[in-house]
Amino acid sequence: MITFIIALAALVIGYFFYGRFVERVLGYDFSKPTPAISHPDGVDYLPLPTWKVYMIQFLNIAGLGPIFGAIMGAKFGTASYLWIVFGTIFAGAVHDFVAAMMSLAHDGESLPEIIGRYLGRRTKVVFGVITVVLMVLVGAVFISGPAELLAGMTPDWATPTFWIIVIFVYYVAATMLPIDRVIGRFYPIFAFALIFMAVGILFGIFIYRPELPEMWDGFGTKYEGNPIFPMMFVSIACGAISGFHATQSPLMARCLKDSRHGRPVFYGAMVTEGVVALIWAAAATAFFGEHGAVNSATGLAYTGAGVATTLSHEWLGYFGSILAILGIVAAPITSGDTALRSARLIVADSLRIEQKSIPKRLAISIPLFLLTFGVLLFSLEDKNGFNIIWRYFAWCNQALSVFTLWSITVYFTLSHKPFVITLVPALWMTAVCTSYVFVAPECLNLMPGSDWFGPLVGCCAALVAALLFFLWRSKAVKRGYASSLS
Repeated sequence: MITFIIALAALVIGYFFYGRFVERVLGYDFSKPTPAISHPDGVDYLPLPTWKVYMIQFLNIAGLGPIFGAIMGAKFGTASYLWIVFGTIFAGAVHDFVAAMMSLAHDGESLPEIIGRYLGRRTKVVFGVITVVLMVLVGAVFISGPAELLAGMTPDWATPTFWIIVIFVYYVAATMLPIDRVIGRFYPIFAFALIFMAVGILFGIFIYRPELPEMWDGFGTKYEGNPIFPMMFVSIACGAISGFHATQSPLMARCLKDSRHGRPVFYGAMVTEGVVALIWAAAATAFFGEHGAVNSATGLAYTGAGVATTLSHEWLGYFGSILAILGIVAAPITSGDTALRSARLIVADSLRIEQKSIPKRLAISIPLFLLTFGVLLFSLEDKNGFNIIWRYFAWCNQALSVFTLWSITVYFTLSHKPFVITLVPALWMTAVCTSYVFVAPECLNLMPGSDWFGPLVGCCAALVAALLFFLWRSKAVKRGYASSLS
C-alpha cells in the first residue's frame, strides 16, 4: 500500500512541477489565436468550452487502455506502478502536450504533417500510413468487445452482428458530423463515468485495504513466458505513453479557445489517465492475489472486462456494476469513433482536401469504413483474431510514439531548447519497440524465455539511434538550422 500511495502522490506532484517546467521549455506564444478562433469551419475547427475539451481529450486517449492495459500489466507487480508513474510524467504527458502545442502552432495540423516538418517527407509518408493503419485497427478492435458484451445483456435477437451494425452506424455519425453534435455532447458524460468508476475503486482500495506488493518485494514475474522488458512497456501503453494519444491531440487542439489551457488539457489529461491506470493496476493486483490468474485464452478484452466488472461489483455494489458496464462498453466505442475521425483528418490534410462539405468527408470516410469492417470480419472469423490484432495494434501504437518523440526532440534541438527531456524517452521507446520485434511471439520470437536477449537488442538499438542523432545534430548546428513555435 505504501508504494501505491507514493506512486499516486508522484503523479499529482509531477503534473504541477514537471508539467510547468515543460511548458516553460516549450516557450509557446500564448498571444497567438488558436485555429478554432482564427478560422472556425463549423465541423472540425470549432471552439468548445475548456472543460469539455479536457473531458473529450481524456476519453479520446483513455478508452479502455488504462483499465485493460493496467490489468494485464499488473502481473508484473510493482514494476507496473513505476512504469505508469515515470512513463506518464516524463514521457506520455510530455508527448501528448507538446504534440498538441505543435499542432496549435501549425494551424491545427494532423500529426503526420508535423512529423514531416521535422523528420522529412519520406518519414511523413511512412508515418502517415502507419497512423492510418493504427486508426483502422483501433476502430476494429474496439467494436468486437462491446458488441459481444451488449449481446450478452440483451434479448437473443440482438446478436453480436446486430450490435456491430449499430456501433458502425454510430461511427459514421461521429466521424461525419460536426464535433459538437455527438462527441461534444456525449463524451463528457462517459468521461465522467470513467473517472467516477476509478475514484470508486480507489475508495475500495482504502476501505478494503487489500494486500498490495511493495517495491522491496521485487518487480513481478514473466508474462506469458516473456520477460518484463519489453512486454510490460507494450502491455501498459495508454497508462504511460501511447502513440495513439498524439493523433488525438490535434483533434482537440482544433477546438481549444485559449492556448494557455494547453497544459491543463493535454498534460493534465494524460496525468489523469496515469492515475486511473495506477488505480486499476493496484486493484487488479489485489484481484489476482485473491482469485488467481485469469485464463489468458479468454483474450485480452474479455479478461480485462471480467476483472473490471467483478471488482466494480464486489467493491461498489450494483451501482458499480452499472458504471463498469457503461465504461467497458462506451469507452472503447468512443476511442474507435475518434480514431476514424482522426484518420479522416489525416488523409484530408495529406491530400489537401477541405472537410467543410459532406461529399468530400464521405469520399475519405467510406474507404476507411470498408477497411475497418474488413479487419473486424477477420477478428471475428478467427478465434485468435482479436488477440492477433490487439498485439499488432499495441506494437504499432508504441512505434507511433517513437516517431513523435523523435520529432519533438528534433524540434527542441533546432530551437536550442533542452532536447534531453524527450531524447531519453525517445531512446527508451526505440529500445522497447525494437526489442519487441525480436522477442514477441507474434514477431520474430527469437530466443523465447530469455531474460537477457530483449534488453541486449534494445540497448543496441538505442545506442545506434543515439549515435545517428548526435551525428545529425552536429551537422545541424554547423548549418545553423533554427525553428520556433512562437
